[in-house]
Amino acid sequence: MIQQTEFSLRPYSRGIHLVTGEILNHLPDLPKRGVLNLLIKHTSAALALNENADPDVRQDLSAIFDRLVPENAPYYLHTDEGPDDMPAHGKAVIVGASLTIPITNSRLNLGIWQGIYLCEFRNHGGSRSIVATIIGE
Repeated sequence: MIQQTEFSLRPYSRGIHLVTGEILNHLPDLPKRGVLNLLIKHTSAALALNENADPDVRQDLSAIFDRLVPENAPYYLHTDEGPDDMPAHGKAVIVGASLTIPITNSRLNLGIWQGIYLCEFRNHGGSRSIVATIIGE
């Protein structure tokens, strides 16, 4: 069985946002076992798995990315869309556009402290389109 659905996440401010529940709300019933692949259809935002307990982790991750890939670096050529655009592309490459998560007993088989995050790297990124592909039995 293969199912595919496309949906949009609501707009989020710049930062790292726990979206596990929002994503699950858009999915059909999950099979007993299988895999879920999520693809974000954007080049300035990303999806990640990380700790879902302490909100400080989200702020720390944002600080790490801002230090690794700063705005207004003099060597950027792609600058027409504002100072947050090229750094957003770089950060999205580092994190990645897709996740694959096992499905066990009709639930996402995540670690106890894991959650799905939208990494919004633009100041005003808008809603983000996600393609969810479920392969299972």
